[in-house]
Amino acid sequence: MNNHQMKSMKPPRHIVWSTDKIDLNDPFQRRWYIRQVLLHGRAEDIRTLDLNEVARLLDDLDLPPVVYHLWKAFLEERGRAER
Repeated sequence: MNNHQMKSMKPPRHIVWSTDKIDLNDPFQRRWYIRQVLLHGRAEDIRTLDLNEVARLLDDLDLPPVVYHLWKAFLEERGRAER
């Protein structure tokens, strides 16, 4: 999700099933949506995320340990490859 994302969006049902709209300008909803994508998203959903934002938020997303460590390792390796 780039920072110029629409204010609200209708999320895919396989990611969010509890509401029809989320406001990505609301920091709480944005973090919650990113967490949902990391847990339930498909490759095409993950591609919509800003991985730099994911890296900044990762420690605050309260992911299950196995998912957290997978993303942490991926983002660290990605950071090394970009240098």
